[in-house]
Amino acid sequence: MKKTIFALAVTSVLAACSSTPPETTSAPVAEKTAAAPAHAPMAAEQPAVKPMLYPPKGVGGALGERSIYYDFDKYAIRDQYKPVVDAHGAFLLSHPASKVILQGNCDERGSREYNLGLGQRRADSVRKVLAAKGVKDSQMETISFGKEKPRNPGHNEKAWAENRRTDIVYQGE
Repeated sequence: MKKTIFALAVTSVLAACSSTPPETTSAPVAEKTAAAPAHAPMAAEQPAVKPMLYPPKGVGGALGERSIYYDFDKYAIRDQYKPVVDAHGAFLLSHPASKVILQGNCDERGSREYNLGLGQRRADSVRKVLAAKGVKDSQMETISFGKEKPRNPGHNEKAWAENRRTDIVYQGE
């Protein structure tokens, strides 16, 4: 038993000691692959390019916004948020591999059941507009959190206004 443990320890130490020396040049990847021998696989040296599945948060303009806000007890998209929905619709159309979850939310007033229904109608209103713009149904999912995930935990009109929303969340964010 002791011999087996000793053999494993020695093997582990030797395996840990064997390494390849680090490259001393800082040539760009393109230069390295150009100088690689013909028998070397090129794909192994180049980083994989991932398609852009969601716009980065905070980009300028409507595409950087991720929330649609509503009036009390309403689910109609206000005019000021239509450019946000339009921008995300255009992005989804030009990036068919992208997917969004539309999360409907409410303020704390109203019963749990009522708010779950209202949150669903809010998420569905955004989905309906996106679908009318040509976004595939397979790119969209809706869910209602009702009053369960408030953005602002306060108990006043300012807090309630922040909580009456649909959040646009891209898969992979």
